[in-house]
Amino acid sequence: MQKKSIIKLSKLAVSFTSRGRLKREKKTNLRNDFQRDRDRIIHSTAFRRLKHKTQVFVNTSGDHFRTRITHSLEVSQIARTLSKFFNLNEDLSETLSLAHDLGHTPFGHAGEEALNQCMEKYGGFDHNIQTLRIVNILENRYYDFDGLNLTLETLDGLIKHNGPVKNLSKFDKILGKDFFKNKINFTNNTSLEAQIAAISDDIAYNSHDLEDGLKSNLFKLNDLKNIPVLNKIISKHKKKFNKYSIDLIVRQIIRDTINEMVSDVIKTTQKNIKLKNIKKLKDVYNSKSQIVCFSNSMKNFDLKIKSFLKRKMYFHNSVNTKTNHGRKIIKDLFLIIRKDPKKYINIKKYKNSNIERIICDYIAGMTDRYAINLYKQIK
Repeated sequence: MQKKSIIKLSKLAVSFTSRGRLKREKKTNLRNDFQRDRDRIIHSTAFRRLKHKTQVFVNTSGDHFRTRITHSLEVSQIARTLSKFFNLNEDLSETLSLAHDLGHTPFGHAGEEALNQCMEKYGGFDHNIQTLRIVNILENRYYDFDGLNLTLETLDGLIKHNGPVKNLSKFDKILGKDFFKNKINFTNNTSLEAQIAAISDDIAYNSHDLEDGLKSNLFKLNDLKNIPVLNKIISKHKKKFNKYSIDLIVRQIIRDTINEMVSDVIKTTQKNIKLKNIKKLKDVYNSKSQIVCFSNSMKNFDLKIKSFLKRKMYFHNSVNTKTNHGRKIIKDLFLIIRKDPKKYINIKKYKNSNIERIICDYIAGMTDRYAINLYKQIK
């Protein structure tokens, strides 16, 4: 029998007891359903590999820059804070935060673009759908099922990471036709816990990419003064510049930036719950738009940060040189392995997939350094 939680959840929260999994399992009295999901993700091979996968800087660039795993942990911390404030299912938000980037390739979005081009004739590649392949098919840890057999609520949040899904063609091509038939409603909204995980992702990567960009000297604090909210935050610390190191001041500014964005999400979400008359969980799922979001002014700030980072960081020559090399590695590995797949891959491990999808799964699962080392060996 499952141990009951003493935490009293909001009426808008997903219950600690799931409505089920794709394959039925016995309950445990030690953990609720979502704590089990979280622990399965933490113990997965795919999660450990995130330690050596690019966030912005290729993993070999330095020990102190974010990787996919540190980013996922930071998303989780922000999501737990927001979920706790609204008295929601903190375990579900944490689970989704930790799992959301499992499907990323080596070399970040450059790697994803390269792999998608390689797979253009075979259904394409999408890191969000690859996450679903990992948790439902590729992880191999249990006798009774493939994947991790996560709860339907966790799968719902991963599927609708960017909102309701209107076109299922890519899901059918990458996962298999009707994979979630009669189990997931693709067209309605997702839980507040999932919406919180999604916006926590934005908050984490915006603020921490700013910190990593400053640390790597791709831009200076003065460059941020053209963004009004950041200018206001930097001005608050003006008197500290002669007293403390620039590194410490930057960390304080990043903390303030996160606090500013989190506070905005709380106020805006409270307002939306009232305006949309959201009184129970069913109302959340039936809502036609996101409930957890930024205010219009903060959305504008968010867009300005993204635009700034794109110009000054993501497309910077020093970053592009390495990511372009990563892009070439992915494409070349795909072509080389395709000539003799059995030489590199244990094909028997993969079920019901064509050879191109198997190669895609193999490459997508690589860390930066594994891909680099393999490329050196076989090129």
